Amino acid sequence: MRFIKPDINIDFVGRKKLAFLISILCIVVSFLSLAIHKGPRLGVDFAGGTLVQLKFASAVRIDDIKSGLASIGLGKSSVQQFGQHADHEFLIRTETAYENDEGIAAEIQKALESSTEGELEIRRVEMVGPQVGEDLRKKALFAMFYALLFITIYISGRFELKWLVSGVVAAALIGAVYMINLFDVSIPVLIGAALIVSLVVFWFLELKYAMGAIVALIHDVIITIGIFSIFDKEFTLPIIAALLTIIGYSLNDTIIVFDRIRENLRKYHKKPLVYVINRSINETLSRTLLTSLTTLVVVVTLFIMGGGIIHDFAFALIIGIVVGTYSSIFVASPILLAWQSRGKK
Repeated sequence: MRFIKPDINIDFVGRKKLAFLISILCIVVSFLSLAIHKGPRLGVDFAGGTLVQLKFASAVRIDDIKSGLASIGLGKSSVQQFGQHADHEFLIRTETAYENDEGIAAEIQKALESSTEGELEIRRVEMVGPQVGEDLRKKALFAMFYALLFITIYISGRFELKWLVSGVVAAALIGAVYMINLFDVSIPVLIGAALIVSLVVFWFLELKYAMGAIVALIHDVIITIGIFSIFDKEFTLPIIAALLTIIGYSLNDTIIVFDRIRENLRKYHKKPLVYVINRSINETLSRTLLTSLTTLVVVVTLFIMGGGIIHDFAFALIIGIVVGTYSSIFVASPILLAWQSRGKK
């Protein structure tokens, strides 16, 4: 199925400077938002505490809920509308993880029925201790880091037949990160430094396909996290699952384009690399857009009709699909041109 003419010839590489400028601007805005908010807003999964989901029989004011919580010593808890306004559902988050969930639930229900003068139902109570939350944070960051490293092995082996080199590099980086982690170093700083070192090593070892793919994936993750920070949305375990899904989805798009570039390098070996990359992107454009649009329809449907539980998960996937499609065209492929310039120098 094609809805784009087979002979289309859009100069994607010719617009790489504008695309890089847009990407840099988005990344800078993402980091600024994270700096202003002092990092992403962590949910109970990572920060620890107690989450209570309530459903009222009729409309109530948030101020009345807060006054009821203050009467039982939970005045500092955050209260947030959950789902549609007509559902009259709210989420309450406290920084304390209580041992007896039934006891705190009954206490909250009694206090809020008194302050709001309405009936309510406790839908769920979730508690995570601070130590468990910290462990989950570490595991989530390591999961994304290891996923990126294993992707480099696959990309380097498939497109450049450098299985051994990429495997040794990945093993060395994993070992170094593990050893440094034993000295209680900040995990975000450690992972960030390891990714920078990885990119430098890929550059010197000329793992150009792996570097193009990894830069595109890091680009997608940073922008997705930045948009979550801008909209002040919480980071929970489902959002980490969404980020890993985005990595896989974006990689699939990138591999499709890289496959066509590899084929066309043999087919048009006398043509300049700019021509080969442009032709490859144009030849795969129909498939890329069809895949993205059909997936986007499903995710948007989940976002609109899926309810509050998976609302943020679907929102993350929408961002990831859009940004991932963009990066596979305007970020991953044009990076291959950097090696051509390096060779000339």
